[in-house]
Amino acid sequence: MTQDMLRERLSAPGPKKILACDGGGILGMMSVEILARIERDLRQSTGNPGLVLADWFDFACGTSTGAIIAACISCGMSIEQIRRFYVDSGQDMFDKASLIKRLRYSYNDEPLARKLQEELNRALDYQASAGQPFAVLGDDGLKTLLMMVLRNHSTDSPWPVSNNPFGKYNRRQRADGSTRHDCNLDLPLWQLVRASTAAPTFFPPEVVTFAEGTDDEYQFVFVDGGVTTYNNPAYLAFQMATAEPYGIRWETGADRMLIVSIGTGKAANARPDLEAGDLWLLDHAKNIPSALMNAAAAGWDMACRTLGECRHGAPVDNEFGDMVHAAGSTHGRLFSYVRYDPDVTRGGLDAIGLNGIDEAHVRLMDSTDHIAEIQQVGSAFADRRVDVASHFAGFV
Repeated sequence: MTQDMLRERLSAPGPKKILACDGGGILGMMSVEILARIERDLRQSTGNPGLVLADWFDFACGTSTGAIIAACISCGMSIEQIRRFYVDSGQDMFDKASLIKRLRYSYNDEPLARKLQEELNRALDYQASAGQPFAVLGDDGLKTLLMMVLRNHSTDSPWPVSNNPFGKYNRRQRADGSTRHDCNLDLPLWQLVRASTAAPTFFPPEVVTFAEGTDDEYQFVFVDGGVTTYNNPAYLAFQMATAEPYGIRWETGADRMLIVSIGTGKAANARPDLEAGDLWLLDHAKNIPSALMNAAAAGWDMACRTLGECRHGAPVDNEFGDMVHAAGSTHGRLFSYVRYDPDVTRGGLDAIGLNGIDEAHVRLMDSTDHIAEIQQVGSAFADRRVDVASHFAGFV
């Protein structure tokens, strides 16, 4: 799909569908199994056995492991292909760094980088050349609007990088009439995905070169988008799709836009025996980042349920509840919203029939020894919670 064809898809009349995928390392396998159920049901409901999610969703976005999933979907990969990528590559992605390097990070980045280079080039049928060995963000083979959340450590800011043809930094001719060589569409797609997954302490950062080979060349250091407030990127995607500066300007309304948000499992890190004296520097360093990320993810989920017509989602907390309404039962909402995020506490696993799974095996982002169990959680959750006919009513 050329940029002109992408413009046409984004500007075409009719309801628009957004898919947002959370971060979570290898726990992204839960998301993959949930998406497998969605793809299967969409194939049945549309009568198209060859449908892939890029045929149905207009916009795919993700953070960290969600960026991998979103990029693969936008490339036109089926969920079976994405599943195979994770299962075959999971152990390689988390390749232990040397003992000396582990003072800075736990895993090497090269295996993941190679896998991303190979898979994305293959999915896009990209023919490498001497000048450009890898497919870029602006590749014509991308079938949807794609957004990946990165954190620019150099500028201390979140970066939602996209192939949006209307985006300010995706133009070589800027509004002031100047010509720039640092068009984001020229950046290697694999490197942006890898940058979004560069979780501090787990992987080394990613250094991205802009305007490479020109007098304007410069570099930024990026880390995992999950350490912004957008590990759950659903509301950020809504902003890009509707806010004036991004130029997309999709119509709002519960019958005009559907946002499907996919999580990687939730479980409070409860510490019932905690005492005040336990809180010291090392404890804060270990626990505060995840606490902030989890709070932000829940906050954006609450925002989506408040502004949108929530059709499915577990309770956010005991006071807020789930805010679920039947399709078409509310008026004045900005979009329809579905949230799929398995509860991986002991009680949550028991509720979906997984009494034999150890909750500790399905709660860590580098739990590569337990990929099959993580898949079981996603599949069991999807069997009991995903209802495309009801949750996507009016859009199928």
